[in-house]
Amino acid sequence: MWDAETVVLGIESSCDETAAALVTGDRRVLAQRIASQEAEHAPFGGVVPEIAARAHAEKLAPLIEAVLADAGMALTDCDAVAATAGPGLIGGVMVGLVTAKALAMASERPLIAINHLEGHALSPRLVDPELEFPYALLLVSGGHCQILRVEGVGRYSRLATTIDDALGEAFDKTAKILGLPYPGGPAVEKLAREGDPRAVALPRPLVGSGEPHFSFAGLKSAVLRAAESGKYGRADIAASFQQAAVDCICDRLTRALDTMDETISLVVAGGVAANQQVRQALEDLAAQRDLRFVAPPLELCTDNAAMIAWAGVERLREGASDPLDIAARPRWPLDPAAEPVRGAGYKG
Repeated sequence: MWDAETVVLGIESSCDETAAALVTGDRRVLAQRIASQEAEHAPFGGVVPEIAARAHAEKLAPLIEAVLADAGMALTDCDAVAATAGPGLIGGVMVGLVTAKALAMASERPLIAINHLEGHALSPRLVDPELEFPYALLLVSGGHCQILRVEGVGRYSRLATTIDDALGEAFDKTAKILGLPYPGGPAVEKLAREGDPRAVALPRPLVGSGEPHFSFAGLKSAVLRAAESGKYGRADIAASFQQAAVDCICDRLTRALDTMDETISLVVAGGVAANQQVRQALEDLAAQRDLRFVAPPLELCTDNAAMIAWAGVERLREGASDPLDIAARPRWPLDPAAEPVRGAGYKG
């Protein structure tokens, strides 16, 4: 049962952010908390799955208690419990999903198992009541880089994916090459502001090709060669890499948009959507094509539980819930019927 006063508890634990949030049917975020694991993973230059799972197990219960206290609510005041059930690091996903199952059972409330990518895909609708289906979505996160047509809740048509690295991975690997601290994406963006985006001639993989798929492995390799050459400063390499990435995104997205009908909004979501140069380039592209541009606020771009709770609201409105024996999934494409793409494996 759903109405404007519906309250969903959301839990997110798919990677290295432990998060909980309470969101209502009329788009109010009553409370949310995120426990970062940056300090735990920084010495390793990336996320260590075993450390992440252990941290989720330690932090999640106190975090949920704190969120409920922040809102002045009890668990039984919630109408449903939503949790990321995949895709992601399976240890962390299992911690969050098992916790959600226990809470749903104890409170006799519905369990809603959320695809983490759907959380990102629907997150702009949490803050923009005027965003209606269908819309074009560029989903750019640490492990995924896709273009989708969002037809409705649970209805996605994938138009493009990466054949190798995702854009977030390319940012993180570039950061490692340049000796920048973890997390890599924000560090590269910050350094790029000091450099010349035309200083290093880097490739734009697949730009101009017929299919709108992405490829970033060659760009990453070119960054490594530029760094090892000793000819360029780190800021210039960072700026040139970021410009090349933006050029790839805009070219691939343009190709995908050419195949779509009835598109009135261009939406970007996922962690890389927090990058200001990426957002500006997409906003310019949308303006050129007379499309409405929608991007969630920065706090909803990176992994968070508010988007999971909102996806729960959206699914609850459709009458959906899940059995308590539903399994966690390390892989979970939004469009299972999409044809396999060379090199992409099960990513997308």
